[in-house]
Amino acid sequence: FRVLSMFSQSIIALFICLSIFIKPQQISAENSDRPNVLFIAVDDMNDWGGLVRGYKGKVHLPNIKRLNAMGISFENAYTASPVCCPSRTAVMLGKRPSTTGIYNNGQWWFPHMPDAVSLPMAFKDNGYKVMGAGKIFHHTAGFNPPLQWDEFQRLVFNDDPWFRGKKLNYPWSKFEKNPKGYPFSGLAGVPHEGDWGVIPGLKESDYDDFKTVDYVVSKLNKKHQKPFFLACGIFRPHLPWYAPQKYFDLYPIEEILLPDILENDLDDIPREGKELAAFRRGDFNKIKKSGKWKEAVQAYLACISFADAQLGRVLDALEKNSRDKNTIIIFWSDHGWHLGEKQHWHKSTLWEEATRIPFTVVAPGITAAGSKCKRPIDTLCIFPTLLELCKLKPIKGLDGVSIVPLLKDPNMDWKIPAVSEFRRGQCAVRSERYRYIRYSDGTSELYDHSKDPNEWKNISSKEHQGVIDDLSEFIPKTFAVNAPSKGSYEFDPDTYSWTHKKTLKVTKGK
Repeated sequence: FRVLSMFSQSIIALFICLSIFIKPQQISAENSDRPNVLFIAVDDMNDWGGLVRGYKGKVHLPNIKRLNAMGISFENAYTASPVCCPSRTAVMLGKRPSTTGIYNNGQWWFPHMPDAVSLPMAFKDNGYKVMGAGKIFHHTAGFNPPLQWDEFQRLVFNDDPWFRGKKLNYPWSKFEKNPKGYPFSGLAGVPHEGDWGVIPGLKESDYDDFKTVDYVVSKLNKKHQKPFFLACGIFRPHLPWYAPQKYFDLYPIEEILLPDILENDLDDIPREGKELAAFRRGDFNKIKKSGKWKEAVQAYLACISFADAQLGRVLDALEKNSRDKNTIIIFWSDHGWHLGEKQHWHKSTLWEEATRIPFTVVAPGITAAGSKCKRPIDTLCIFPTLLELCKLKPIKGLDGVSIVPLLKDPNMDWKIPAVSEFRRGQCAVRSERYRYIRYSDGTSELYDHSKDPNEWKNISSKEHQGVIDDLSEFIPKTFAVNAPSKGSYEFDPDTYSWTHKKTLKVTKGK
């Protein structure tokens, strides 16, 4: 008995010593079998990474290619909506615009759906530390309630004279209104938010995206007591197209290639489709007339490469800290961008250029390095896929489906097309071969990508009724009424709460 007692005392003493010298977070986080999540969003980025389609010239994207080599890249990935707020709301809530009624940038999701469980909240509720920086939800005040996060660093546009009302904090005085040479493109007011070029005197480290990545890198360099969900929202290549000179130098103006355009392309397009394209037609025509089309494409490319460099900094920090072994990476863009294709400038159409996005998943132990998938997916897959990969509690009412089966077998049969919505009642369905668009008045377009990758010939007719019927099955049966506009509320940024002007109902954001 005495020997047993002495042995027990020794065990207790050893346990006390270990508890002193081993920190709790080193046990619970570093040895956890629960994966971390690195959630990387870019804004307005075309799928120009050289997968199948895209820019015909050289695109300098070493880090996107590096990421693709780490996991699986999707050649037919599409946005839930080709405009920022509804696209990001769909991803972050796992619900389509036709479910939420969030169809445009002038609507706040939180006071409209205060009980919705967002993606970061789902991870927070399951014991993750939830952090983020930059543009994840739509970026302006009222879109990103603080209760979604344990920590968040907002995007404030210190580097942008358009968002700052032509005032920059650096290197000019706060009181100086027009930085020398502004607008730097030499073409005022086109396109919307429109300018491009190099901001004189601004170092790369002064750009907002650089500071967003500084935050993300600092979190990757720290030990955490819990597994983490870490969101990195890179704003470029969203307008205005500002980037350091070295990224413009990657694309000599004489080497810039312009998109192919068919002059009578829109002759067979329904009225509503023509109206969408006409919305930015004046911008496009002014850019062409001024002889600055190549300059604009160059600036877009420069901003893609600048965003790519920021991605590289994140990947460097991930690998430096050996977190790549236990971190799931999701890389996506909120939508694509037209640079003259179909005579359109901007996003906000249901055609290929505005809806197709880069999309890569790295899931250690599941995805094969450097694999590719041709099956069509849309961004509604992100929420359910992460829940499954991280073995979190299911969330009721999600509209998307998990693509974990595709992560394991990219070549498996897949009967679910990608669906993109823009404005109430308008929808595109994209299978591996076809794009079918139906507008709110019932008119439609159909394109066969095996023969017409530029979508120049609308073949929506009785001759292809079988294809139309098959794709029509995936169009939402009902479209929710429009959520109230921001003008319906009084928003208090100090308390982060909303008061509905009609009902006087108060919704608190934290």
